[in-house]
Amino acid sequence: QVQLVESGGGSVQAGGSLTLSCVASGSIGRINVMGWERQVPGKERESVAAIGTGGNTKYEDFVKGRFTISRDNEKKTVYLQMDNLQPEDSAVYYCRVHAGTSSEWYREYRGQGIQVTVSS
Repeated sequence: QVQLVESGGGSVQAGGSLTLSCVASGSIGRINVMGWERQVPGKERESVAAIGTGGNTKYEDFVKGRFTISRDNEKKTVYLQMDNLQPEDSAVYYCRVHAGTSSEWYREYRGQGIQVTVSS
């Protein structure tokens, strides 16, 4: 199994910044893509950003130029630097990884989620 623990959420005013972290642990064989999703109550979960093993990144249009995703493979950690936050960024953010373990083939895992609240 793979456990994902997110941290770094909280409340900020519009224009502020937060950095989310997500640490993966367990009997991990290899982690492929790592990323972040978010969900607002009453709406579908949406992808925010993702990063491959080689550092290639993908961002959704609504965060381009404001959010930066990065990863530390040795620490099995993915980060999301969020700058110029806006009220519409308020959501529960979820870490997502595609990984294989010693007993299970590759599949996606998600964290429990962490709240980000941006006030105007």
